[in-house]
Amino acid sequence: MTTALVPPAAVGGLTRRRLFVYGLGSVGTGLFSTVPGLLLLYFMTDTLGVPAGIAGLVVALPKAWDAVFNPVVGAASDREAVRTGRRTRLLVAGGLALPVAFAAMFLSPMTGTGAAVWVTVTFVLAASAFALFQVPYVALPAEMSPVPSVRTRIMVWRIVFLTLGILVAGGAAPLVVDAAGGGRKGYGAMGLTVGLVIAAVLLVPALGTRWVRSRPGPEPLGLVAAFRTARGNRAFFALLLSFVLQAAAVAIMLAAAPYVATYRLGGYGLTSMLFVCLVAPSAVAVPLWAKAAGRWGRLRCLTVATGGYALGAVALFPAAGGDGTVAVALTLVLCGLLGVCYAALQVLPLALLPDTVHADTARTGQVQSGAFTGLWTAGETVGLAAGPGAYSIALAATGFVSSTLDHPVAQTATARTGILLGFSLVPALLMLLSLPALRAYGRRRAARETETA
Repeated sequence: MTTALVPPAAVGGLTRRRLFVYGLGSVGTGLFSTVPGLLLLYFMTDTLGVPAGIAGLVVALPKAWDAVFNPVVGAASDREAVRTGRRTRLLVAGGLALPVAFAAMFLSPMTGTGAAVWVTVTFVLAASAFALFQVPYVALPAEMSPVPSVRTRIMVWRIVFLTLGILVAGGAAPLVVDAAGGGRKGYGAMGLTVGLVIAAVLLVPALGTRWVRSRPGPEPLGLVAAFRTARGNRAFFALLLSFVLQAAAVAIMLAAAPYVATYRLGGYGLTSMLFVCLVAPSAVAVPLWAKAAGRWGRLRCLTVATGGYALGAVALFPAAGGDGTVAVALTLVLCGLLGVCYAALQVLPLALLPDTVHADTARTGQVQSGAFTGLWTAGETVGLAAGPGAYSIALAATGFVSSTLDHPVAQTATARTGILLGFSLVPALLMLLSLPALRAYGRRRAARETETA
């Protein structure tokens, strides 16, 4: 066997080139995860004239499909790994299909009901293509190294690139829309531009991680059997529940950002600034959280970051609810502080995930990385879908009126309050609700360690 086919951890450590190639894929996943969550709901309600309630369903239902489809992809990924020793085919398929479907999402030739149907179909296709790449991609770190500290290093690289992708998506996508003239023309140009970038950054790791040897077991489990196997891993499901709640909290805040910028802070152009302030600090904070986790423990640091995010989100309610430049400045500062906590929410759960996979291997004798990551990404998808979906329901309930670029609408005071609640108190509540699940994960992990000692 040549060293080219052996994981670097077995021959002296991961090289920076391999870490770079793997991490680059997270730029693409960050772009796809962020742009629809940030702009798609607003695009439909304020450009295509789709009513808020219907637009929320359009955003949520395709992702609900992913909650079913992702575990199927996970099982297929494990079967491919058994046959070929790699997960390359699904990675390449997703890398080719996602850019096309993503661009189509923002190229609707219709408004109103027709636009809702167009976006639904293209979003389902895009989400399915994303699953083909994302599920095997998330499974790779558990197979790149058996050493927890090395896997944490892999995750640091991945989250740094993910942060870059998210930052580019949230900071540049609204600017591209404006630069291209706004409206359907501007969103179409943005979709094409981002689609090309996604294609480039997904295909590099899809082909460049062929060195990773995937060995999930002698016979891959089917979807039902994989779920039955995972069901006994209580620590995994406790960690997953906390992650889903946190993903929903962040997704609601992202969906609310363009509305807060437009109707509370004075202009849609502030959307990019809000997003950059929320995400940019995490580029610096991710390595710091990794060092802190090495000293005080990953779970403890994740708990602190979760509580800090909740407190910061509560403070946004009076800050963004004020008037003038002071309100804008306070909101941006608070978003920057939230960005520090957001970094931990990105890197630490994913650093803990491989531990639950390897613990399950000791329990069952099977390495089912694809099955577990399929369930994980399905849960993440549910959280990301629930955020904009719930926010759209809140908009409809508080009287928000949809419009097109040519016919803007002034919103009522009640609607403006609803916009603000989704940006502050609701995310804070979800973060607090995730803390008992984290505590349960810690108890179950400690019990497992005691049993194996």
